[in-house]
Amino acid sequence: MNIILVSSRLAKARSITLGKPHILFFMLLLCVLVLVAATALQYALVHYAPAVLGTDARALLINEQNEERQKQQSYMHSSLDAMAAKLGQMQAQLQRLDTLGGRLAKLTGMKPQEFMFDQPPAQGGPLVTPSAQQMTAMDLEQELQHLTQIVGDRSDKLTALETMLMQNQLSSKLLPSVAPIKEGWYSSNFGWRIDPFTGQRAMHEGVDYMVPTGTAIYASAGGVVAYADNHPQYGNMVEIDHGNNIVTRYAHASKLLVKVGQMVRRGDKIAEVGSTGRSTGSHLHFEVRYKGVAQNPVRFLQNAAASR
Repeated sequence: MNIILVSSRLAKARSITLGKPHILFFMLLLCVLVLVAATALQYALVHYAPAVLGTDARALLINEQNEERQKQQSYMHSSLDAMAAKLGQMQAQLQRLDTLGGRLAKLTGMKPQEFMFDQPPAQGGPLVTPSAQQMTAMDLEQELQHLTQIVGDRSDKLTALETMLMQNQLSSKLLPSVAPIKEGWYSSNFGWRIDPFTGQRAMHEGVDYMVPTGTAIYASAGGVVAYADNHPQYGNMVEIDHGNNIVTRYAHASKLLVKVGQMVRRGDKIAEVGSTGRSTGSHLHFEVRYKGVAQNPVRFLQNAAASR
């Protein structure tokens, strides 16, 4: 390898010839210089930069701790919000249960002071601290969720019980259990008798109340007016359909106070006593029919009186 040197100080150009030994020497020298430079840089970093590097590391660690703390606080806040929402739902359900319990107490005839639903139950006893570990937020959330499910299940069952009690009450109100005349006595009972017009033995399919004309006639049970008009034998008559194939008839009235299709409740005034149709005097003829067959009205009124 030839190297030509040209300079103004030299009279003529000089050439230097480098052989393989010279090239190997320069390469070895370059490697030594690179190694020395790397060692010097490492020494400088170890001895002169630790303070700066330590500050950055501490700052990075603090930032990571702050981020982790913020994540924990955010999780805790979200858990508290969820538990607060479930607590609000449980409070609403408990208020509903209090109201439902009061209605059930009235339906079953319990005294209000026996079940104070709007007051906490009386509690007491010695203090015994458990040795178990404290409940975590996750355990508390699971317990709240389980308790919410139990309260909802009890609410549904109590609602079903209230529906059944109300149905029983409605059914009892639809039975002819109230006498159609407040004051009066039977002039003719249900069963076989001597007919006042023919003098022959005949079936009397109701009971007769002997009362003055104009006496109020009341519905024996709630229902729908199926007939309110003049009948050739019953005279002015009201017929009330109570459902379940039960019908009551109020005959020989002097005045009708209801119309066909009208809803009436038990105890409503529906007519006034008279002597119309096949009648020998002022009285009320009262019938109870089940599936079209006449029943003894006294039996219904006696059962109603016994159940009170």
